[in-house]
Amino acid sequence: MNWLKPTLINAERGTLHCSYLVRKEMTNPYGILHGGITAGIIDDLIGATVFILGLNTRYTTINNNIDYFATANEDDIITAKTSIVKQGRTIINLQCEVFLPSKNRLIAKGYSNMLNVG
Repeated sequence: MNWLKPTLINAERGTLHCSYLVRKEMTNPYGILHGGITAGIIDDLIGATVFILGLNTRYTTINNNIDYFATANEDDIITAKTSIVKQGRTIINLQCEVFLPSKNRLIAKGYSNMLNVG
């Protein structure tokens, strides 16, 4: 999270909402937000969401599925919000939506399963 530099908007049990400034080093040669950075935001925020649940065990990502819908440019402010879809004993399924609020546009939506590894 240090490199991505999120700004916390809201945190509640099972959900995080953060904003990010799209910096030059986060863009591809076309000057738009790199899909790998979007994936990193989703994975980071989902992992942090599980961490703040305060569970007594560790979890790791076992898969990511991301759909990309729109672009963001350098200097745009984007937001990402997570939520738990289903919390089981060994796997927690979460989703994260990434938005460009200035255009009321969904940029990407991702799902992950987090595995309890003890």
